[in-house]
Amino acid sequence: MTKGFNAGDAFPSDVVFSYIPWSEDSPEITSCGIPINYNASKEFANKKVILFALPGAFTPVCSANHVPEYIQKLPQLREKGVDQVAVLAYNDAYVMSAWGKANGVTGDDILFLSDPEAKFSKSIGWADEEGRTYRYVIIIDHGKVTYAAKESAKNTLEISSADAVYKQL
Repeated sequence: MTKGFNAGDAFPSDVVFSYIPWSEDSPEITSCGIPINYNASKEFANKKVILFALPGAFTPVCSANHVPEYIQKLPQLREKGVDQVAVLAYNDAYVMSAWGKANGVTGDDILFLSDPEAKFSKSIGWADEEGRTYRYVIIIDHGKVTYAAKESAKNTLEISSADAVYKQL
């Protein structure tokens, strides 16, 4: 089993997440939508992407700091050539979609992706015994990992924060 990534590693070719695309027709948090597969390997292949993961939607550090930092820093990240920012958690696509709406994210500014059963996170050794994703970040530039790091503790927000990632671009 692979443990994380190193700079220069290829992003795996078989990574599929689940998500509900944001829709102008259903912006309310109570509007569910239909989960679809998001082929991250294909979608990320020709883009510069920041994929940050966290233990769970609607949790204290994640809701108060982690996601809001990325929302606030999005224009600066785009200036550094980032095409896509995506947040990943083990929560199902319905919860992730509602969390995006609760944070006022529209369109595909930041994708709120579900890692069902933490399959991807487990495959890289970055999920806990309970099946929750660890807090980590992976920068993928046209299919190649340029930076990957996992936080040392669940409620720590140092190396995967938007400010820390900005410095790695």
